[in-house]
Amino acid sequence: MDFALPEIGEGVYEAELVRWLVEPGTTVKRGQGLAEVMTDKATMEVPSPFVGTITTLCAQPGQTIKVGQVLLTYESATEPRLPQSEEARCEANRSLAAARTTAAPANGPPRAEAARLPVKAAPSVRQMARKLGIDLSTIHGSGPDGRILLEDLTSRLATAATPAARPEGSVDYGKPGTRIPLQGLRRTIAQRMMQSKRTIPHYSYIEECDVTDLVRLRESLRDIYARAGIKLTYLPFFVKAVVAALKEVPIVNASLDDDAGEIVLHAHYHLGIAVATPAGLIVPVLHDADQKDIGTIAREIERLSSAARAGKARRDDLLGSTFTITSVGSYGGLIATPVINPPEVGILALGRIVKRPVYDAAGQVRPADMIYLSLSFDHRVIDGAVGAAFTNALLRQLHNPAALLLPAQL
Repeated sequence: MDFALPEIGEGVYEAELVRWLVEPGTTVKRGQGLAEVMTDKATMEVPSPFVGTITTLCAQPGQTIKVGQVLLTYESATEPRLPQSEEARCEANRSLAAARTTAAPANGPPRAEAARLPVKAAPSVRQMARKLGIDLSTIHGSGPDGRILLEDLTSRLATAATPAARPEGSVDYGKPGTRIPLQGLRRTIAQRMMQSKRTIPHYSYIEECDVTDLVRLRESLRDIYARAGIKLTYLPFFVKAVVAALKEVPIVNASLDDDAGEIVLHAHYHLGIAVATPAGLIVPVLHDADQKDIGTIAREIERLSSAARAGKARRDDLLGSTFTITSVGSYGGLIATPVINPPEVGILALGRIVKRPVYDAAGQVRPADMIYLSLSFDHRVIDGAVGAAFTNALLRQLHNPAALLLPAQL
């Protein structure tokens, strides 16, 4: 019997196959994960609505599957095996997909994926391997017919025999002499960045800001919030400051509708928060940021970031942003030229907070906590003077951080 990709969200008509969670011969039950697919940077499992045995997988990881297209075939617990013609058709589709995704140039080495045999492991073992960062194809299973067991994963960690066993959340920077398929999240990022740079004439605006008072305020509140189970970082204060600046200069909270020939000024404030994950950059959205206080924003950022890093971001959490904040300071950077997240018209990159000497109004040298604010704007919508006005509004908010704690209605 055929199993087609079901509807996986309103307005979603296709998805990219990330990885299989089953293999031919696997007996599955209702609700068991069959495959992981990705839409709009959101990864989700496709559960099984049937009880039966998988006979054929009809797609390769990295392949785009349309809703209604056959994903796999299976033998129902009460149905006979598929006719040979159906198996042959599915095998032909699978072979064609494999040829498209694994073929190497004539002067290059054949890709390892083409010769890789299916990995035998239970779903629980696959899930644990993903959490531990272990590539199952590098493990020799000790179970029946080479099946990989949980004990094989723990043995790998104990011996540290391969760099594939990386701490959770670490970044794989690649291995010299290998090829990495441009698929999954990395392909989505590449497409969106090309769209941004091809269609949006960027310009950058950089300003420094004295955040000494903000550093003191956050330090005085950190333990109080921690007792309430809230990790208070600097980011919630910047979110509040950005919202206030967007209200003062509304055209920065906008998008350009090319088809209608209109600039759309948004009445809501949905801030994208860029999060670095092992798979690539994801921008979950803090919806209605103007209606949330510092504590709520901090909790929501932690939830969104944790889900993104775990690969569990919901599709609704990745849609609808009107302005984006990213950070290079956590990696030691001072200044950046961030790429705008379409269809927005502006983005803010936060640098590292550095203590250095500055002159005060009386000409006296004093220590100050300073940060660079790097902004990119869409020059089709935001002129230089408007970008400066928005940045100045942002500076005023950050120079009086205590006001950011007040309720939104004041």
